Amino acid sequence: MKVHGQCHCGRIRYEADINPDVVTVCHCEDCQRLTGSPYRVTVTARRSDIRIEGEPKAYRRQADSGRIRLMYFCPECGSHLFASDEDEHARPWGIRWGSINERMQLVPTRQIWCRSAAEWAAFPDLPATEMQG
Repeated sequence: MKVHGQCHCGRIRYEADINPDVVTVCHCEDCQRLTGSPYRVTVTARRSDIRIEGEPKAYRRQADSGRIRLMYFCPECGSHLFASDEDEHARPWGIRWGSINERMQLVPTRQIWCRSAAEWAAFPDLPATEMQG
């Protein structure tokens, strides 16, 4: 499925080819802090399947899994857009659900890092893993 998205101010825009059957709710503490909410919803795409207009800024962060992650955001409005491993082509990128124009068509199919989930924010009908799935 082709999706289109942008940051809040529109300075960074993108389109990507994703698999709509892999939409993940992440309950890790990093996602909670970055969003100010109990979880973050992400879809994935290979870097080669994402076309970005504008220059997002990135910073390095060690994730709960121990991996170094690059967190991409708009330098103007601060919207979080993507996450990748240090080797940007090694693994699929995470695209933040809230930045996708077609987000209402993307329904979560799994949840990860459930050991740090707020009890009231769990999805009992979704497959779940305690850590990275």
